[in-house]
Amino acid sequence: MANIYDVAKEARVSVATVSAVVNESAYVSPALKKRVRAAVRKLGYITNLLARGLAKQESHTIGMIVPNIANPFWPEVVRGVEDSAHARGYTLVLASSDDDLTKENLYLTLFLSKRVDGILLTKAAGGIKRDAAALLKTTHTPVVQLMRSSPTVAGVKVLVDEHAGSYEGVTHLLRLGYTRVAMINGLRGVSTSRSRLAGYREALRDWGQTFDPALLVEGDFRVESGYTAGIELLKRKPDAMFIANYLMAVGFMRALRQYQVRCPEDIGIVTCDDYPWLDAFHPRLTTVNFPKYELGQEAARALIDQLDDTNPRRQGGRPKSPIVLKSTLCIRESCGYERRVAAREASR
Repeated sequence: MANIYDVAKEARVSVATVSAVVNESAYVSPALKKRVRAAVRKLGYITNLLARGLAKQESHTIGMIVPNIANPFWPEVVRGVEDSAHARGYTLVLASSDDDLTKENLYLTLFLSKRVDGILLTKAAGGIKRDAAALLKTTHTPVVQLMRSSPTVAGVKVLVDEHAGSYEGVTHLLRLGYTRVAMINGLRGVSTSRSRLAGYREALRDWGQTFDPALLVEGDFRVESGYTAGIELLKRKPDAMFIANYLMAVGFMRALRQYQVRCPEDIGIVTCDDYPWLDAFHPRLTTVNFPKYELGQEAARALIDQLDDTNPRRQGGRPKSPIVLKSTLCIRESCGYERRVAAREASR
């Protein structure tokens, strides 16, 4: 494998010149720079990134902790992070906390001790444990909170306006004439669940509906909790459902089959998260779609902008916080839109 001396010999320049071009650490004339880069390409020279990182106190690595990589929401977010990071010369190390504070602390400590340049964190419910908090303080490692917001973590936040998304989804059901709209919410203690619940309650209030605690059940964003919540709620005869994520909607549909309740004939459904394969479902699900790929891109940019800001040769900047992306309502069959509009027209 070619080394820096081979490149210098091929380009007919000094080793210092090659180092300056490769590391962008000093001015080199365009002509010499062109010769060095041509030699690098010809010899297939790969710089020793670890040695360079030790010298600069940089690893060009980002750590990312997500709550559940088995949830189909997260791979597209990770793809957005990876693409954005790669475009700016960073690699990604990924961990899944399973919404467990002990695992989250373990990965945070591991990332910080391995000296990743920055961390993207989707926080589990609860605070930062003492050892990880101490490392964050001593290493000054930038953290960007992604999707969830916790007051126990300082730094930039990249979020989705879930309050507005929930409000729009529930309002759509109320506009169609449903009067007993129940909700399966997500994991207790995280900001996403609080925001989606706030949107649900505000929509009910604005449409003159009284909030009924019996029509609200908490899940944990997983399939089984949607099924369990569905079994409980269907006994209370809601005529429509707002479900805080796709996996719980899958569990709820299983409960519908068990009770032999039809959607949308007997009950309307709106859920959160949208995926290309939902067009293959019967009925096709009406969803509040969160921009997953864009969320990952924005989070990676926000983090790398902070890393670049520490280098006086670059022109990054500390991004404004929070960065909030919008959701979109995707209307399909499960909300009963076509049936209810047709019935309304027929009654005129």
